Amino acid sequence: MSTAISTEPVISITENAAGQIRHLTAQDTKNTGKFLRVYVEQGGCSGMQYAMTFDEKRADDFATDMHGVSVLVDPFSAQYLRGTVVDFNDALTGGGFKISNPNAKQSCGCGKSFET
Repeated sequence: MSTAISTEPVISITENAAGQIRHLTAQDTKNTGKFLRVYVEQGGCSGMQYAMTFDEKRADDFATDMHGVSVLVDPFSAQYLRGTVVDFNDALTGGGFKISNPNAKQSCGCGKSFET
């Protein structure tokens, strides 16, 4: 099984996001040995929506290693996510993972869906 290799990462993650990813994998043993997968799918109020899950590597995945964690993106999602930055904020109001996508022409107010 080979992983697609790119000289530039498809997405970047901040140190805060990496810390939260490590926390989530340590908190739940079913995520042990898995990686964070960031992907897009049809849906949401703007046409496409972001999703994240813990998953195993697939042969055609793009893998990004930053701040001690690996993040996976499938080839379909990569065309929409190239240049995206994933951050994490633990504020009580508006906290959570934040996705900044330079390819999104329009995003909805919830920040979970976008239009290209």
